[in-house]
Parts: sequence; C-alpha cells; structure tokens
Amino acid sequence: MGSKFVHSVFGPVPSRRLGRSLGIDTVPMKTCNWNCVYCLLGRSKPMVKERKSWIPSGSIVEEVHNAIRTRSGTFDWITFVGSGEDTLHSEIGSIAQQVKAISPVPVAFITNGSTLYLDDVRNGLAALDAVMPTLDAGNEKLYLRMARPVKEASFKRHMEGLLAFSKMNRTAKLNIEVMLVSELNDTEEELESLAGRMEEIQPDAIHLMLPTRCPTETWVKVPSDEALIRAQAILGAKASLMASSELTLSLAASENLKQDITDIVTRHPLRMDDLIRALPFPTEEASFTFLETLAAHQSIMIVERLGIPFVKGMRSILRATPGTPQR
Repeated sequence: MGSKFVHSVFGPVPSRRLGRSLGIDTVPMKTCNWNCVYCLLGRSKPMVKERKSWIPSGSIVEEVHNAIRTRSGTFDWITFVGSGEDTLHSEIGSIAQQVKAISPVPVAFITNGSTLYLDDVRNGLAALDAVMPTLDAGNEKLYLRMARPVKEASFKRHMEGLLAFSKMNRTAKLNIEVMLVSELNDTEEELESLAGRMEEIQPDAIHLMLPTRCPTETWVKVPSDEALIRAQAILGAKASLMASSELTLSLAASENLKQDITDIVTRHPLRMDDLIRALPFPTEEASFTFLETLAAHQSIMIVERLGIPFVKGMRSILRATPGTPQR
C-alpha cells in the first residue's frame, strides 16, 4: 500500500491563473462542505461542516518556510489550494497571515467561498494578494444542483459572504471563479442570472474555468465554443477564459520522486503525457514503467477521461456516476 502521509506543501505545479504555484493544503483529503459535480478529486463523502484545527498550524507554516528555503526561484505564487475546503481549518486566518509574512512572492487563496460570511475568515484573507472564491450560479436552484452543499451552506449565506468580502477594506484582489458546465450554467438565462450577481459583488476579475480534468460525474462536459463566446459576452469585460497553462511541470530536481508525485496528483490530477514529460528518466518508456510501478503499489491510480489518461492520487475519491444531470 502507498504511504498514508501526504505533505501540506506540494509542487510547484503549473497553474492556469498563477504561473508556477507552490501549493498549500491545510485539511485532510476531501474535507469539504460542498460536493461539486465537477470536482476533480471525487465526491465528498461524508461532507464536513465542522471547522477545527485539522493539521497543527505550526507544522503547516514550518513546512512552508522550509519549502521557501529549498525551492526558492521555482515558483511565482504561493497558493492555498486544498484537497478540500481550506477555510474549514479553524486557524486558517492566522496561517494565511503567517505565510504572507514570510513569503517572497504573492500569496493567493482558492476557496469555494462558503465561509466568507464569517468575520475571522474574511479578516484572515483580506491582506493576501488574491482571493478566488467560487460562484457558478446566479440562483439557489442551480447553486444546489452544482455545488450540492451541506444544508447550512445556503445560496443566501454564500452571497452574503461574497458581498461582505467585496465591500471590506482589503489588499486582496477578489477574483471570482466560475466553472462552466455544458447544459447547466452555460445557457443565456443562467448566464444573465449570474451576471446580475456579479454586478452586485463587483469583483476585480471573473475567471472562467472548464472541467477538463476528471470531474466526479461523468456527464459533466465542457461547453461548446458558442457557449464560451456567449459566457464572455454576457459576463463582460472582467471575464476571461483560463486556458491551459503553457508552463510545464519539472521533477528533475526532486529528491523524493515518489513522494513528490503523490503529493501533487493527490490534489492536482495530471494528464499522463504531461507527467511523463516531467519525469527525469531518459525515455518515455522508462517514465511509463515507473508510473505503472507506483500504480501497482497503490501510490497513484491511472484513469481515463474522454480517452485521455490522467494520473490521480489513490486518496482522490473517484465515484463517477454515469447518466445525465438531474433537473
């Protein structure tokens, strides 16, 4: 069996939004209060609504400090991007502020935004460089269909948190992320509804994301080119499509290749061809054999999405359900 230990800091990995990103994960795998249809790490089962100190904050900050020292020059941003929802860590505000104090590069925080209604969360993130919460829907019905949150995480509360963060005194840019899913939120009606909410919030930017990597539900599809043009037109000048990063992953300097691969793909599934190119072996065949060995020892798993092989962590819970979206 693969090791149960996964570091809190991973990467750097190429990011569509941030270039080369050193990732921070503050919660155990799939500690999340949403169960998004498009989540690339699988279903949240069970879902979690409790906030607590899941991992000692001191050990997280120490690991970040060590990574800054040993990986200096290899990343453009430090990003909180958990294998669940990082704001479910009860000390996240303090952790974020400590990381910001020692970071030589900008610090970003990717979140579903479900806890921004809480003062301590907003205050803890306000001094970062960018906060990137999710808003996929302009109404409660579609929000519940896409996010499938815990009962307490209502659309009303979600909007209250986004509005409160947008209006506060902050240095962090508010860049809202929208995952566009075919036949769900890419219609003119739903995009107009979403645009109305964006008008209320007034974010600094709107990032349009696409579910290209291993979504939980197999019926989740990327919108058509026509739908993408429609989304950008309706959501306006602040909206931009986050295309795949042109940067490449490199593991040539890795001192523990098995651990580094496990740490990355547990949070950030990768196309197998991209991972093979990143490995420090002389031939593709040698790289493929190495990945097959890791899969045989249950350190990683190889899955297919629309005929394309992806590499995921064994702790990424894949329970894809065939069929079509429930209306």
